[in-house]
Amino acid sequence: MYNTVIFDLDGTLLNTIEDLTDSVNFVLRKFGWQEHTVEQVKNHVGNGIRNLMKRSVPDGFDNPQFEEAFLTFKEYYQTHCQIKTSAYPGIMDLLKTLYEKGYKMAIVSNKAHKAVEELNEIYFKDYIRVAIGENEDAGIQKKPAPEMVFEALEKLGSRKEEAIYVGDSDVDKKTADNAGMECVLCQWGFRELNLLQSLHPKAIIAKPMELLNIVNR
Repeated sequence: MYNTVIFDLDGTLLNTIEDLTDSVNFVLRKFGWQEHTVEQVKNHVGNGIRNLMKRSVPDGFDNPQFEEAFLTFKEYYQTHCQIKTSAYPGIMDLLKTLYEKGYKMAIVSNKAHKAVEELNEIYFKDYIRVAIGENEDAGIQKKPAPEMVFEALEKLGSRKEEAIYVGDSDVDKKTADNAGMECVLCQWGFRELNLLQSLHPKAIIAKPMELLNIVNR
């Protein structure tokens, strides 16, 4: 039924929350603002790094120092995006199995494009050849708009009817819906199970290898 899998990155393939939290708090310390906990940052991610900082900086976009703080975050995170980050348990086995079975795979993330490319190169380059991050400066809308997903499918030579989207959040479900694709959500990411259930995806999986039972149907 499927020959292509499109993955979200943060909270799906990689546990990036500690590096994101450390980078947010680097900025907050630098500007003299109160730092955030990991749980607070978890609730702020999912709509791109600009919205992450909007939710993290006091008064968000209305803060006169917002643009400076946002630039500071981008520069810091670019060089500190893989200090504590790691693939979730079972992810590498899943990707290896999918690759050996001939599935085409891509990453589509609202994280900055350069960081997505770097993280894919570090962790997944043996299995995933298309990795697309946020690049609205080039006129491509970020998720939940479907444009990045369509770009990934085009680069893979796949059609949406033969692809499935895997993520961990409401943004991912909306992205899949907007792209006209079925969606699988994972429990190990940044959102609680009750929220995932309320979104009514095709399936919710507790371990990465469970995805094989869905794509092989």
